[in-house]
Amino acid sequence: MQNSDVIVIGSGIGGLCAAGLLARYGKRVIVCESHTIAGGAAHSFRRRGFEFDSGPSFYCGLTNSQSLNPVKQVLDVLGESLQVIPYDPLGHYHFPEGTFAVYSNAERYREEVAKITPQGAREFQQFEERLLGLYEAMKGIPTLALRADWQVILVLLKRYLPSLTKILPYLLLVGASVGNVMDATVQDSWLRRIIDLECFLLSGLKAHGTIAPEVAFMLGERSRAGVEYPVGGSAAIVNALVRGLERWGGELRLGCHVEQILVETGKAVGVRLQKGEILKAPVVISNATIWDTYNNLLNSEDLPASYRQVALKTPAVDSFMHLHLGIRAAGLENLTGHHVVVRDSSQDITAPGNTCMISIPSVWDRNLAPEGHHVVHVYSLEPYAGWERNDGYEAKKQQKAQSLYHALERIIPDVRERVVLELIGTPLTHAHYLRRYQGTYGPAIAAGKMFPSTQTPIQGLYRVGDSTMPGIGVPAVAASGILCANSLVERSQTAQLLENLNY
Repeated sequence: MQNSDVIVIGSGIGGLCAAGLLARYGKRVIVCESHTIAGGAAHSFRRRGFEFDSGPSFYCGLTNSQSLNPVKQVLDVLGESLQVIPYDPLGHYHFPEGTFAVYSNAERYREEVAKITPQGAREFQQFEERLLGLYEAMKGIPTLALRADWQVILVLLKRYLPSLTKILPYLLLVGASVGNVMDATVQDSWLRRIIDLECFLLSGLKAHGTIAPEVAFMLGERSRAGVEYPVGGSAAIVNALVRGLERWGGELRLGCHVEQILVETGKAVGVRLQKGEILKAPVVISNATIWDTYNNLLNSEDLPASYRQVALKTPAVDSFMHLHLGIRAAGLENLTGHHVVVRDSSQDITAPGNTCMISIPSVWDRNLAPEGHHVVHVYSLEPYAGWERNDGYEAKKQQKAQSLYHALERIIPDVRERVVLELIGTPLTHAHYLRRYQGTYGPAIAAGKMFPSTQTPIQGLYRVGDSTMPGIGVPAVAASGILCANSLVERSQTAQLLENLNY
């Protein structure tokens, strides 16, 4: 007896996109989530009336009909939509020597650059035009049409040949790093630092480690589709995906921890839960990280030794320190929502505690905080090594949080006097609540290196989420879910969906 056609381990965005799409295709799908809240690294949580995003708060193209965002494409398929609040500028970058307003509107962005460096503004236009050419070429091939197997060639040739020819002039760019494009177009040192920073925010790596299509997508989406915040926070996206999954007959089980993926004669046959229950299915999709999947969910002998060894050597982005605050909002009427603070220009932007990301989403959605208050989320890279839950843990948390407070004081100088709720998260917090290897946010695979695919050497076992597509952000993991799901059905089924949606 099979309990289902597909079991998905983890309800992160990648897992929910794969599960929802497979349910839409008519598959019996069960999603097993260890946490009591869905969403993985994108889940939201509530404390004393404050609604916090645990991870991303920055989104593009969630509602625009011209958007390439894979999340929107999945929501379209599932018959779900979001209410959003558009805004511009999308944020501010704060350096010791000054502040730079970042507009999604490309012309206004260049005008801001020109105030600091006219040469940089001219060079950025060349840089942007090169990458936006790739974005425009990609627009004709929706992620929703793609697969992770060889049949993608047939899909492209049969349905998207004209669009495919538009990409041909950009083939070298598809595999290139952003650093290659920057070296060819940008000499201005200040602008090169901005590009490095934007790549780091996007992928966890600087320009020479980030692949060009990632930044082409980012520039295109923010300038053409627009920057938006979903009403209700990240939870609104997760809830919409869950509604879509259940609408089409899929099931989400919360507090349902998978202890092991069951493998017989080289095939995945189901999972064993923490309490001993066994769920059977011929297809298992792991939304856990590559390290957690191969180290914790499988026996070492289930995988070829050489494959497992190489996979587990995949480099990881460091974990993070997080500061979630509820603060009094009186006198902060002109506050904006997104900020990045580089505390020391003489240090590398990737140094722990040097680059701090700040989101204050209650400036757009007042319902995220009690009346007269704001929610604040500040985070920065922090290595996992050296963290232990010992007698010095609480003191170390407070000490490490100081760099986050110092960064936030660039935006709200008296923030410490405003705090009514303080939550400090460490790499151990990440590892515990998200069940992520060393609390990492994802892989640090540099441009030019191959990404592990959604397929594995075990028949019937697939992977989605970070570590399967370039980038550690929401569009990348959503795309992985689409590619995996499409690979498990006939091409004709995908074609029918595309016809129904006029894609």
